[in-house]
This record gives sequence, structure tokens and C-alpha cells, in this order.
Amino acid sequence: METKLTLRLDKLVIEKAKSYANSHHISLSRMIESYLDSMTKKDTAVIEITPLVKSLSGVIHPEKESDYSKDIQII
Repeated sequence: METKLTLRLDKLVIEKAKSYANSHHISLSRMIESYLDSMTKKDTAVIEITPLVKSLSGVIHPEKESDYSKDIQII
């Protein structure tokens, strides 16, 4: 079901958004709908940490903070 929404935005922001939407061949309404939909979706993806990765956690202990730029060789 679609319904109408009225927004008050800065004129320059609207002009730039319309230009962006036009250059991407999408309506401004569809672009805003897509943005709001993506912002309100629950993050259902669960990243599983494998036993191997768990076993490697904490294996390397840096002795001190290092300046890694000294380790880079420029050829």
C-alpha cells in the first residue's frame, strides 16, 4: 500500500537529490523509499566464527606498538 508523505527539506538538497535520482534513472520517491527501507531493516545476517578462527584468536601478541611504515620497502 502506498501513501503520501510530505517532507520539508533544503531546496539545494532537493535539487541535488533530483539530479542524482535522474542520473540513476530512478524516481526521487523510489530512491527515498529504498533508503528508508534499507535503514529500517533488521540485521538478520549472523556471522559464524569457525573453530579454527576461534583457536587462532589471541595467538599473536604484539610486543609493542610498531611503526609499520618502517617495514615497507619502496622499490
